[in-house]
Amino acid sequence: MHTSRRILDATAEVMSRNGMSKLSLSDVAQEAGVSRPTLYRWFSSKEELIDAFTRYERDLFEGGIANVTAGLRGAERLDAALKFIVEFQQSYSGVRMIDIEPEQVIARIAEVLPVMRDRLERLIPGPDAAIAAATATRVAVCHYVVRSEDSEQFLAQLRHAVGLKNRNASH
Repeated sequence: MHTSRRILDATAEVMSRNGMSKLSLSDVAQEAGVSRPTLYRWFSSKEELIDAFTRYERDLFEGGIANVTAGLRGAERLDAALKFIVEFQQSYSGVRMIDIEPEQVIARIAEVLPVMRDRLERLIPGPDAAIAAATATRVAVCHYVVRSEDSEQFLAQLRHAVGLKNRNASH
């Protein structure tokens, strides 16, 4: 794995334990298995590391959506994106930061909302695509803030928000 990516992955782990305001470059270096001088060769300051990490998170999300929707069309493409959102939130270590520094997370959510909404809107057909994308995004944010382990319920809510029939409905 490339050194910068190891550092960024380590940043997610350290922030999930300590939060952004208490992020220590020494802790990140130790978690990444690199020396502090190596970390400083890639990121000259805590601010630069946090900026790079923010871009990295956005790229992980965007790249993941692009990968799971590649070659798909229509409802299958939209459903694949919704499943990715659920899996991303359930598996991503950064999700735990909400418990440590809610004020930092809320500020970051304000930056993420338009990106996520725009990405979903491009996948939703019809004249109400903007409303459906905004609704699904807010459902996802609610599940991020108040975490639920019920991924099927989360997915069903996202599907409902965008007008997809729940493919695994048992009722």
